[in-house]
Amino acid sequence: MSDKIYDYTKICNSILGIDSKIRFAGVINERGHLVAGGMKENTEPLESEKDDEMIFMELALRVKMRREFDTQLGPVNFAMASRERILAISVLINDDIVYVVAEPDADYGTLPKKILNIVHA
Repeated sequence: MSDKIYDYTKICNSILGIDSKIRFAGVINERGHLVAGGMKENTEPLESEKDDEMIFMELALRVKMRREFDTQLGPVNFAMASRERILAISVLINDDIVYVVAEPDADYGTLPKKILNIVHA
């Protein structure tokens, strides 16, 4: 991906608006820090702020590890994890990560494409 300049706040707000099942939309930098976005208003977090920090750092590490195979397999378009209590989707923007958390019954067939359309608009 190019080093295009993105309006991370606008991207996060747009993502929060595409589906009522989305709980969180944020941008995580390569060091695992939240740089934009956050929880949808009036949504109760499932984890503590300290747990968020750990989740973000683990996500940044996982993205770095996946990039090791970009030459052989091509870059990752998105990654998705389905857990009992959430659906998590990550998309790369330059060296940063758009991280989206939705309810577990969100439509995982269409949600990643909607997110990609916003990110790459």
